[in-house]
Amino acid sequence: MIPLCHPLGLDNCQIDIQLNDQQEVVIDCTATITAKTGIEMEALVGASIAALTIYDMCKALSHDIVIKETKLIAKTGGKRDFKRV
Repeated sequence: MIPLCHPLGLDNCQIDIQLNDQQEVVIDCTATITAKTGIEMEALVGASIAALTIYDMCKALSHDIVIKETKLIAKTGGKRDFKRV
């Protein structure tokens, strides 16, 4: 996978999985690094792989599972900071 082809010394990576009010699985992946680079791609890949893993574990119950949107919520560092409003 291209985002994971550069060796980065991650300081931390956490996955948080919860059900929202619509009974949808919401996955938040937070990755941190001390180096002067943005690692949003690693966090997006982490969330995507978690969603695919949940699909694989639940497909015996239903093949109607839909993996919806993957989006960056916030990032600091790199060329510029970003926060979704």
